[in-house]
Amino acid sequence: MFVVGCSQLVTLKGEARPRRFGEMRELSIIEDGAMIVRDGRIVRVGKRSEIEALIEQDCEVLDARKRVVMPGFVDAHTHMVFAGTRADEYEMRASGATYQEIAARGGGIKSTVRRTRGAALNELVEAGKKYSEWFLRGGTTTVEAKSGYGLSLEDELKILRAIKKLNEETALGFVPTFLGAHDVPEEYSARREQYVALIIEEMLPAVAGEHLAEYCDVFCEEKVFTTDEAWRILSAARCHGMGLRLHADQLSLSGGAQLAAELGSTTADHLEHTDAKGIAALKSAGVQPVLLPASVYALGLNRYPAAREMIDAGLAVVLATDFNPGSSPTTSMQMVLSLASTQMKMMPAEAITAATINAAYSLNLGDQIGSLEAGKRADFVIHDCDDFREIGYFFGLEHAEAVYVGGRLSFRRGTTFQGKISS
Repeated sequence: MFVVGCSQLVTLKGEARPRRFGEMRELSIIEDGAMIVRDGRIVRVGKRSEIEALIEQDCEVLDARKRVVMPGFVDAHTHMVFAGTRADEYEMRASGATYQEIAARGGGIKSTVRRTRGAALNELVEAGKKYSEWFLRGGTTTVEAKSGYGLSLEDELKILRAIKKLNEETALGFVPTFLGAHDVPEEYSARREQYVALIIEEMLPAVAGEHLAEYCDVFCEEKVFTTDEAWRILSAARCHGMGLRLHADQLSLSGGAQLAAELGSTTADHLEHTDAKGIAALKSAGVQPVLLPASVYALGLNRYPAAREMIDAGLAVVLATDFNPGSSPTTSMQMVLSLASTQMKMMPAEAITAATINAAYSLNLGDQIGSLEAGKRADFVIHDCDDFREIGYFFGLEHAEAVYVGGRLSFRRGTTFQGKISS
């Protein structure tokens, strides 16, 4: 396939590593660009005049019609397999209730756990397919997907098996993460130590035995899992060959960023309350921060992560949606890009980098996706824009006109395509 007629071919070509400092503003844009794709891989990118000279007879020519063409978004933090919604809590927050108050009344994570435990595997897969379409139509081609709404051995395995089926049966790519330490379930509220032991002694071995997760995550907050408990769980996960991720400093300065640095975690996520000391620790340890401004927005809060300070310190910042039924019910990376610029003062180019190539490296996929370069998988999106900055500027819209995964059309405005795309 020859892709021609790109007003801007946003390649993000660069060194084979995450982008830091001023590199985050360097998108390696080719004006009037074009691209050759063969067998699901990118063969070459360049100026249209260069590529058109190579067009073969009987090949497919895709005319982008003076639109922006760029890599598919890589969403490095989602909780997309769950049952039910929490629209009632949305209404409660509008009347003034806080996230913590709702949780204390039996809402929050525990509410979704009850519904998810009651759902069959096929029900979770069908709901996940709907959300997969939402991601694709927004231009997202790969997501990290966490468990965490089962909080029992049987139900955590059920969620991870659903993620595996979604990876096999939809065009969206999935990177699975085990989050059994998302909350302490109600039946263990008076014996939390036994629940920590259950995670370490039974859940982790079972998840690893079925090869159901590439990463392990913990919600590290004093009233959820302490830094000591998180250290024990993540240390055990490492012994099972899993990479480490961490919900850190979301609701308070809990020491999560410091712990992520101590453990050499791949990412530290949220970081709304992380201070200068935490930023320095993340930098020293090479931990990538995953910032989730949509959850701050959806909870009606106003303390966003210190993105500017993190970028200026040299951290390879990542942006993600945190899609979940409670605190961030959105699959829209466009909304996240808008919030990144308006609320965290990230330059539009920095936000694009954080949502593509940096996100890909945070999932150990930087050599496969996240930029448009020869040898990488042809995951790309044609956006109905003349300039990449319009994607975040015109917020609340779906700019993706067509989405290709592995070189095959997976979404065109007005049409969706089911089925796994081979790579």
